[in-house]
Amino acid sequence: MKRLLIIPVIALAMVACNKLNPLLSGEETPYGVPAFDKIQLSDYEPAFKEAVRQHQAEIDAIVNNPEEPTFENTLVALDRAGSLLEKVEGAFFNVLEADGNAEMDAIAERVTPLVTSLSDEILLNEKLFARIKTVYEKKESLGLNPEQMRLLTETYKSFVNNGANLNPEQKERLKEINQQLSLLSLQFGNNVVAETNSIKRFITDESQLEGLPEGAKAAAQEEAAAAGHPGEWLFTPKRTSFTPVLQYCKNRELRKQLLMDYTIRGNRDNENDNKSVINQTMRLRIEKAKLFGYDCPADYILNDCMAKDAKTVNQFLQSVWTPSLAAAKREAAELQKLMDKDLPGEKLQPWDWWYYAEKLRAEKYALNEEDLKPYFELSNVRRGVFGLAHSLYGLNFEPLQDMPVYNKEVEVFRVTDAEGNLVGILYTDYFPRAGKRPGAWMNNICSQYIDDAGVDHRPVIINVGNFNKPTKDNPSLLSMDDVETLFHEFGHALHGLLSHCTYKTLSGTNVPRDFVEMPSQFMENYCYEPQIMRTYAFHYQTGEVMPDSLIQKINNARKFNQGFVETELLSASILDMDYHCLTAADTIDVNKFEAESMQKMQMLPEIIVRYRSTFYNHIFTTGYAAGYYSYTWSAVLDSDAFAAFSETGDILNPDVAKRFRHMLEQGGTRDAQELWNEFRGRPADPKYLLEKKF
Repeated sequence: MKRLLIIPVIALAMVACNKLNPLLSGEETPYGVPAFDKIQLSDYEPAFKEAVRQHQAEIDAIVNNPEEPTFENTLVALDRAGSLLEKVEGAFFNVLEADGNAEMDAIAERVTPLVTSLSDEILLNEKLFARIKTVYEKKESLGLNPEQMRLLTETYKSFVNNGANLNPEQKERLKEINQQLSLLSLQFGNNVVAETNSIKRFITDESQLEGLPEGAKAAAQEEAAAAGHPGEWLFTPKRTSFTPVLQYCKNRELRKQLLMDYTIRGNRDNENDNKSVINQTMRLRIEKAKLFGYDCPADYILNDCMAKDAKTVNQFLQSVWTPSLAAAKREAAELQKLMDKDLPGEKLQPWDWWYYAEKLRAEKYALNEEDLKPYFELSNVRRGVFGLAHSLYGLNFEPLQDMPVYNKEVEVFRVTDAEGNLVGILYTDYFPRAGKRPGAWMNNICSQYIDDAGVDHRPVIINVGNFNKPTKDNPSLLSMDDVETLFHEFGHALHGLLSHCTYKTLSGTNVPRDFVEMPSQFMENYCYEPQIMRTYAFHYQTGEVMPDSLIQKINNARKFNQGFVETELLSASILDMDYHCLTAADTIDVNKFEAESMQKMQMLPEIIVRYRSTFYNHIFTTGYAAGYYSYTWSAVLDSDAFAAFSETGDILNPDVAKRFRHMLEQGGTRDAQELWNEFRGRPADPKYLLEKKF
C-alpha cells in the first residue's frame, strides 16, 4: 500500500511543478509564442530536462512499435517528435543570444550536454536506424510523393552522416567528440561576448574627437554616462561604436586603438582567450571527419551542400578573389595618394582605410555617410521593407501590443497574406545591449509544419540586430550598410515566414548552407533601387523623401570601395577553408596560422580580414564551419535572381515574384539546384555578381 501511495504523490508533484513552469504548463499563449513575460531563469533547466525526457520517450515509442516499419509510423513520427524540446530551445537559445547574462551562460553549459547527448542517442540508435533503413530500401515501391521521398532520403542521409554506420567503439567516441564540441562552441561565443563587453576606451578630451559627427559623439557620451563616467565619451569594440571613428575622426592614433580593440578580442592571453578553444575545436573536427572516412573537416561538412567538396569551394573562391584583389589594389593606390596630401611619407594602414575612403567618397561622389543617416530612420526603413514584401508577395504587417517579449525593446508583428490568412509572427530586436552577441541574425522560435489533421502551424520568426540606439535627441539612424543588413535579415525572415511544407525537418530555412543566404542577399538588391528607396528614405526631421539627386549619388557610388568589401569578405572565407582543410592539428599557433593564410592569398597589408580567428563566431560558434564561402556562392545566385526581375523592366514583376516565392515556400523539400534551375531555367551565371561589384 505504501508503494502505491508514493507514485501518485510524485506524479501530482510533477504535474504541479509543470503547471507553475510556463514552458511546461501547456497554457495557451497568443499564436503559440513562448510566455517570455512569465518565464523565470529557474524555469529553463527543469523544462529542458522534462523536454529531453519526453523526446526520448517519443523515440522509444517509435523504436518499440511492434508494427512493421512504415513511412508514417517511423519517418513522420520521428519528424513530429520533440515538439516540447523545440519550444524550450526556441525560448532559451534565442534569449541567450539576444539578452543573455552570466546565469544563462551557466544554464547553457549544463543543458547543452543534455541536448547534444539526446541528439547523439537518436542519431546513433541502431534500432531506430534499422527501421528507417527498412523503409528506405523499399522506397521505390511505397508510392511516396516528392516531399515524402525527400523526407525519407534526407533523414536516411542525416543518420548516415551522423554516424549510424559506425561501429560501436566509433559511435562512443563520436558522442564524446560532439559533447566536447558543443561546449567549446558555447565557450568560444561566451568569450567573444565577454571580450566585447570588457574592452572600454574612455575619452576625456573632446578635442581628441575632431571630425566625429555630433550624433556619434552624443551616443558615446550617453554610453559613458551609463557606465558611470559623465562628461566623457565611451567607445567599445561594438561596430556601431567604433565605425564612425574609423570613418570620420581625424585622430589617427584613436582610430588605430579602436580598430585594434576590435581585432584583438579573444587574443589577449586572458581568461577569455580563444586560441586554446580553436586548437581543441580543430583537433576534434579533424578526428570527427576521419571517423567518417574524410581527410579533412571541409569535405565531411560540404558533402551535403551545393558545392559538395573543398576543391570546388577553393576553386570558386579563387575565381572571385583574383578580380577582387585587383580592385582592392587599385583602391589602395587611390587612397594612398589622398593620404599623401595629409601625411606625406606615411604608409596607408588598416586604420586609415575607412577614413580616407570616406574622404574619397565625398570627393568623387559628393557623398557623405552622415548626409544619408537622417533619411534612414529605423522605423521608416522597416516600414519600407514591409512595403516591399507587400508589393512582391501581398504580405501585411500588423503591430501587436501586449505580446510576451523578453525585453522591452522587442516589437512583434502579425503577418498575413492578401486574403487575411495568418502567415506567421515576426519579432524584431534591433538595439545592442550587454547580453547580446555582436552582429545580426534571423532565427526560428517556432517552425512551420502541417499536422496530421491538415492544420498548417505557422512559424514564429525573429530578426535581431545591433543598430544605433536612439539618443535623447535623435531616433535610431542607420548607415547605408545598416539598411542593407536590415533588408538582408528580413530576407531570411521571409524565407521562414513563407514556408509551406508538411514536415518540420524540411521547412523554412532547412536548406543547404550555400543556398540559405540567397533569399537574404536577394533582398539587399532592392534597398538601392530608387522606387524602393522612396518608400523608406524620409528625413526624420522634415519628413521629406530623399532627393533624387542623393539617391543617384548613392547608386553612382555602389561600386565604390567594393574591392575592399570583397577582399575583406573573401579573405575570411579562405581563412575558414584553410582551417577546415587541415588534416592534422596537434598544435596550431593561431596567430602564425592566420598570418600564413593571409600571406598565401597575398592579402593586402592595408586590409584586415573581416573576422580574425579568435572572434570568428561564424565558424567556431554558429554553424558556418567550412561555410563562410556560402555568402559569396549565394551572391552569385542572388544577383542572377534579381536579374530575372530587372530584365523584364519591372523589379516587382508579379509573375517572376510568384515563381520566386514558390522557390522560397519549398524549403528543403527539393534539391536546391533543382529549385534554382526551375526558377531560372539554367545554372546561375557569375557575370551578374561581377557586373554589380566591379
